[in-house]
Amino acid sequence: MKTDTIFYSLFQAFPSIFFELINNSPTEADVYEFTSREVKQLAFRLDGLFLPTTKDPTKPFYVVEVQFQPDDDLYYRLFAEICLYLRQYKPVHPCQAVIIYPSRTIEREENLQFGEILQLDRVKRIYLDELGESSLGVGVVKLVIETEETAPILAKQLIAQANQQLNNAKIKQDLINLIETIIVYKLPQKSREEIEAMLGLSELKQTRVYQEALEEGKAEGKAEGKAEGKAEATRKFALKLLRIGMNLQQIAEITELSLEQIKTLQKEIQES
Repeated sequence: MKTDTIFYSLFQAFPSIFFELINNSPTEADVYEFTSREVKQLAFRLDGLFLPTTKDPTKPFYVVEVQFQPDDDLYYRLFAEICLYLRQYKPVHPCQAVIIYPSRTIEREENLQFGEILQLDRVKRIYLDELGESSLGVGVVKLVIETEETAPILAKQLIAQANQQLNNAKIKQDLINLIETIIVYKLPQKSREEIEAMLGLSELKQTRVYQEALEEGKAEGKAEGKAEGKAEATRKFALKLLRIGMNLQQIAEITELSLEQIKTLQKEIQES
């Protein structure tokens, strides 16, 4: 399961969830942009960056690292990349590192070199299996570490929660698509149709509200097309749908691109 892809797609589509994870107000996401940035000296790339869109010097920029496999070199690499980034870009905002682990057993602390650094307020480590009662967004994050047996149960609960709590049809649709995608990754032996039936999504996707959300997505693509050219707008919209995990066939139907074109865009995301 490509957990880093899932997390970065999640933070791109729903940046408020990241701020919930670090115990900040979800509204903090309003003044941040989630992006990546290359560190040119050694061709490093910081894949998860929340950069402030405000000039407020008290707002930190966040370097996000998702680590689901033991890695003895993680902190050597991460802190080297951060220091090179600081040297190259000289940001006017303070740096905050956030490392997300499924559990403490995955972490390799390397206290000899980094013990004191890891205790700083500027470094926050999150262990998903230790998160307590949580919001809808954090619940979606915790879904990633559920077992194959329990994940569908939690997914159904989260879908019900989304239907109850979210009034915006488009946001609700995007979040449900992301929940479905996580289950697809966790249960690769199941077809998309089987998973839709397992989660009770077959009926949901036929509802008027869901169909209206799809129409809204089409309208967004058309509106962007007027401003910057239909082909480029459609491409950007398709990339957005891919990042939130929508089914390739659905994207093709919405954007009127071919499956081959969609697969090319998917490969572009994977290689970026």
